[in-house]
Parts: sequence; C-alpha cells; structure tokens
Amino acid sequence: MTSPDGDSPTDAVEILIVDDNPQNLKLARVVLEREGYAVRTANDAHAALQLLESSVPRLILMDLQLPGLDGLSLTTRLKNDPRYAQVTVIALTAYAMKGDEEKALAAGCDGYLAKPVDIDILVRMVADCLARQGHPITERNPRRGSRDA
Repeated sequence: MTSPDGDSPTDAVEILIVDDNPQNLKLARVVLEREGYAVRTANDAHAALQLLESSVPRLILMDLQLPGLDGLSLTTRLKNDPRYAQVTVIALTAYAMKGDEEKALAAGCDGYLAKPVDIDILVRMVADCLARQGHPITERNPRRGSRDA
C-alpha cells in the first residue's frame, strides 16, 4: 500500500490518523513516515470511513474530539465490525479528564495518549502496539531508531 503521495514503500505497515486539527495530522504523519510507516489521514469520521472502504490499516490514531461522529463512537463502530475488529486503535485527546482513558478503553481503544503528544512516546507506543500484533518493527521498518534527534 502506498500513501496518497506515492512516497511510501508498498510493504510498509499502514497507519490511519483521524484528527480534525491540521497541525496534529501533519506532525503525526511526518513523524510516522520518517519511521517507515505508510500513513493516511482523515479529518473526520466520515472521511475515515471512506478510506477504510478501500484499505484496512494495522493501526489507527483516533482523536476523540471529532466533529460529527466522535472518536469514541467511531471506535465502537469499527470494533463491532468484523472487517476492522482486529485493527489497533490508539486514542488521542487534547482534553484529558479523569475517566477519559477508561472510556476510551471501554469503547475498544487499545491505547491512550493525551495531547500534546510527545513524539518519542507516540513512536514507541505505535511500535509496541504493532509488535503485539505480530509485526516486529525492527524487521518491517528498518529505519526505526535512525531518526535524527
């Protein structure tokens, strides 16, 4: 699978980022592409569902505060659909409140990160989640760990 810009290798692990903030989308996309992932982005739940019709990613970074259908509702919908039930979902939120992590996990999220996201923690969490899926990052993404600091 290639990214829409055609720069990602076809054997790269695909990640979908769903976030309505353009700066957050760009930062996460750039960081993860530098790690060797094929990244697709959507700015709301509707756009994410359209992308999911053509390709199923290994992992989704899901903003919880989306316009229209929110990230928790979208995650629940995806986890209840056999086509997407095994996709790892990491929740992202700028308004971390007590109990939000529990709500995210109850909706089916496999991880939780509060914004602003520390990029080193993001990269590590993505790698750890994918490794638990049986996708060892060191083999699939040889550039891992070679990032400029």
